[in-house]
Amino acid sequence: MTEQKKSSHPSTVDETIARILAADKARVTPFIADEQHRTDAPDQPESADQAESGDQNGARQQSEDHDDAGRGVLDGRARELAETEAHTVHDGDQYDLFERRSLRRVEGLSTELEDVTEVEYRQLRLERVVLAGLYTSGNAAEAEYSLRELAALAETAGSTVLDGFLQRRATPDPGTYFGSGKALEIKDAVAELGADTVIVDSELAPSQRRGLEDIVKVKVIDRTGLILDIFAQHAKSREGKAQVELAQMEYMLPRLRGWGESLSRQAGGRVGAAGGGIGSRGPGETKIELDRRRINQRMAKLRREIAAMKPAREAKRANRRRNAVPSVAIAGYTNAGKSSLLNRLTDAGVLVENALFATLDPTTRKAVTPDGIGYTLSDTVGFVRQLPTQLVEAFRSTLEEVADADLILHVVDASHPEPESQIAAVRKVLTEVDAHQVDEIIVLNKADAAEDHVIDRIRRREPHVAVVSAHTGQGIEELKERIAAAIPRPDVALELLVPYAYGEVVSRLHAEDAEILSTSYQEEGTRLSVKVRAALAPDLAAYQVRD
Repeated sequence: MTEQKKSSHPSTVDETIARILAADKARVTPFIADEQHRTDAPDQPESADQAESGDQNGARQQSEDHDDAGRGVLDGRARELAETEAHTVHDGDQYDLFERRSLRRVEGLSTELEDVTEVEYRQLRLERVVLAGLYTSGNAAEAEYSLRELAALAETAGSTVLDGFLQRRATPDPGTYFGSGKALEIKDAVAELGADTVIVDSELAPSQRRGLEDIVKVKVIDRTGLILDIFAQHAKSREGKAQVELAQMEYMLPRLRGWGESLSRQAGGRVGAAGGGIGSRGPGETKIELDRRRINQRMAKLRREIAAMKPAREAKRANRRRNAVPSVAIAGYTNAGKSSLLNRLTDAGVLVENALFATLDPTTRKAVTPDGIGYTLSDTVGFVRQLPTQLVEAFRSTLEEVADADLILHVVDASHPEPESQIAAVRKVLTEVDAHQVDEIIVLNKADAAEDHVIDRIRRREPHVAVVSAHTGQGIEELKERIAAAIPRPDVALELLVPYAYGEVVSRLHAEDAEILSTSYQEEGTRLSVKVRAALAPDLAAYQVRD
């Protein structure tokens, strides 16, 4: 009997892991593969039961809020993340990327244990999500692009996308956002696919979220909550973490829900069973009211902490302005290649990952034009459609780097199906932070993967365009020349005669804030025609040649 019981357990580690994977694979089959199987299968005659079921489904579809879009709009991994990730020598060792991926959850391994021998090998399972979108204007193609972007966001957050739905309605339903028929269809898909989360491609009112959860019976989050979750995962600096936490709490505050004890009243100590003492009478404070008060207190503290960090950033900017160092900011849509471009221009070695919002903390590096003029190059947080207003407000101090810049490199993914919509989304946010007046160069990145007619179309619409590929290096030299022509340059022209004994003065003029036009050597010293910043001109007055 003992031997039989012993033999029922796996004898090796490999058998245990193989059984976990096989059980998990059998439990959930991805919808996409099933949809492909149904598409490829030849038409089969329907049985009477199948025909009746089809009639019922057709009737339900016709009565469903005039829905003209349906299921299965996703046909694989999100386009934004589908390319193979490749790094160049300019990206450095990418230690941050290795650290991030070492903590990623593993798809296919379940937390459900069949016996204690599996404890050592289990890992947290990826959330299985169903996406749902609704559009009231525009066409289905635009809505599908938005849903595919939502799929990329979900995958970046650590989810497995199983299916996607689209619905067109004149106005969203005030109770459940979707119509009743579409909500029931989503519920059926959730049950069929074993999904545990529904992600909606819009911001939901708290009542709509609750109403939809009551129907689908799983967790429902909206686009804003998803983006905030990604920011919380990727923030690394103290300031970035505080900004994200503040945005999350502003989002969470009106969405608090109470069950059971959360709605119970708190009162003071009672004297005997007959009633309460002084101060304990009245309705008291519920647990959910206490939670709201604590969140408001935490938000106030975070605002003070962020305000305390602002002077340090302003002091650095003031120092650059005092030394008249030109500032160039890299802005653009998320995953357009901003960090790759920074690495290509400065060898900064910042994290580069094929994911949305891979880098949140701003990075500033020193750069030099081809003719030797120094400037700073700053990489900022990426933008996206429907960027949560909470994030714009929380990251306002960071986005001020863009508003204070002398030039913006607006990086655009030229291989995207709708680059113009990305440009419009970024400019909308730049307007909100008062950066729309800064000179701008549209940098069409990923030119090696873009269509020529797309590049030509944008060239005709935008006055200042540079076409580059941060991966291959195409167009980088042309971009450097454009930056050199656009940034403020030394503008005070001087004729100097520097005695040979003062070689340090000539050395100073070879620095990055001066431009030497000509040099000649005379008996009295070195004759130079230069252009310098206004702040340096008084120090050179003793060597100026008076004609």
